[in-house]
Amino acid sequence: MEKAILLEGKQVPSKRFGRISLLLLSLGIISGNVIFHWLIFRFIKESSLPILVNSLIAIAWGSLGIYSIYYSFNWLAERFPEKWREKVLPLVFIGPAVIFLAWLQVIPTIRTLYLSLIDDKTNKFIGLGNYVAIFNDRTLTVAIYNNVLWVVVGTVISVSLGLLIAVLTDRSKFERIAKSIIFLPMAISFVATGVIWKFVFYYQTGDSQIGMLNAILVAFGGEPQAWLSLQPWNNLLLIAIFIWSSTGFGMVIFSAAIKAVPDELLEAARMDGAGETRIFFTVIIPNISETILYVTTTTVVTTMKIFDIIFVMTGGQYNTDVVATQFYRNFIDRPGYASALATLLLVAVLPIFYINIRQLKKQGGH
Repeated sequence: MEKAILLEGKQVPSKRFGRISLLLLSLGIISGNVIFHWLIFRFIKESSLPILVNSLIAIAWGSLGIYSIYYSFNWLAERFPEKWREKVLPLVFIGPAVIFLAWLQVIPTIRTLYLSLIDDKTNKFIGLGNYVAIFNDRTLTVAIYNNVLWVVVGTVISVSLGLLIAVLTDRSKFERIAKSIIFLPMAISFVATGVIWKFVFYYQTGDSQIGMLNAILVAFGGEPQAWLSLQPWNNLLLIAIFIWSSTGFGMVIFSAAIKAVPDELLEAARMDGAGETRIFFTVIIPNISETILYVTTTTVVTTMKIFDIIFVMTGGQYNTDVVATQFYRNFIDRPGYASALATLLLVAVLPIFYINIRQLKKQGGH
């Protein structure tokens, strides 16, 4: 009966449910979902079942739970009059995602901002005291300098290499193989990347070296080096790891953008006698400028938040600290100070996000 009613179209639901009935039905479904999923959450949290069983229940709840939420809300939306349904349906699909985002990102951000204004020992409100302490901390000067180095060197080389490789491989018969090899490190997490490169830079006293760089150096009669404590080059070596890992990201996006440049423009430029270099700077670059901006801003944000590679390779020692490692080091003993650091990092990243969002709106034509 229900299927027949739904197939017939739009008027049936509104005829079957009055406004009060719809209101009660809505409250019932929303509260039913909240209570049902809260009970499952409590059950998993307080359960004494083996971890494996608990994990399987959590996975099943995660997938089926999301499905049941969307299904029940969609069912409810179908009962609304057509005029309301058009307004309610987008909320049904976007609403849960917005609530989860608020729970996982907005609320922790507000809490971090609150903690940054609290004294670590007395838990009293101290205003901007933690921020003043940060700018009087000499160790943070090193961290900020290193962060700037990461942003400038890491972004410029990573983006330039990605663009260069995309252009060079565009017409090569080895395009797929070359791009696959360059893109492969993107599939590895920064933590795993750090572990891999730790073996490359590994140093031990004596002539027996298992680190790749030192093994090559010793084989040619050189002295082994403790690369990761070799200042100031150690920061550049860490940035080189990031470049190795992230160049594939820019390359793939640039490659797609270059292929989208109209052939007519390229042919017209060639017929006018322009060489490939001139075509690159006067035709290709202007046509992919928005993509360059997107890749650059995304890479800048990644380098500003960099943590994993440094933590795995040096733990922030030998003057390789950045703001994120300082935050991690202070988080347990000085949560207020660490929260102020996190807030400053967020403030530094916000303009980049604004530029990205504005760019996306332009591309979307809104």
